[in-house]
Amino acid sequence: MSNLTLTKILNHWRTVRTHRKWVRRYCFLAGLPWKGLVHDLSKYSPTEFLESARYWTGTNSPIENAKREQGYSRAWLHHRGRNPHHWAYWADNFSEGLTIYPMPMNDFVEMVCDFLAAGRTYRGTMFSYSSEYAWWIKEKENGCKAMNEKNKRMLDIIFHDLEIAETPTFAGFTREQVKTPEQLIKSGYLQEVWRANS
Repeated sequence: MSNLTLTKILNHWRTVRTHRKWVRRYCFLAGLPWKGLVHDLSKYSPTEFLESARYWTGTNSPIENAKREQGYSRAWLHHRGRNPHHWAYWADNFSEGLTIYPMPMNDFVEMVCDFLAAGRTYRGTMFSYSSEYAWWIKEKENGCKAMNEKNKRMLDIIFHDLEIAETPTFAGFTREQVKTPEQLIKSGYLQEVWRANS
């Protein structure tokens, strides 16, 4: 079993702080400053913080590490039930099969910001929008199988377009023809994709 140490506590606290910094940056760009300010505050609760610190490695989510060792994560069960920016928050009707509802726009946009911030946090200087797109292609088949199909389609479009915005010449565009990923997010693009596909 993973041990809880002072080093892991401090490192997990730094990881959460770094992640929240990046979420704030993306949420502010997307026009959702309040979402950025209050994002993931439940991670500081004892239920989430202590288990996550125990399973902290710095290279991936401690929740995934807890699930591998225990088969479940109390931190995740607590977290997803309090944070509507997770698609799993919108799961219901368990006794009748399972229904995954489409996410409201602001929660969906915050989820995109959360995904990008996680990439920035765990990949550091190796982060790119291309790597995020590659991560999403893999994640939608493994970790997000049950996600609402409309939300999956929106993420397909967004991550593909962010990759093109990062390296427009690979798609046959010039930099002058395509906004940077940050400019795209700031222009209301995430909300536009949600409206066009909801």
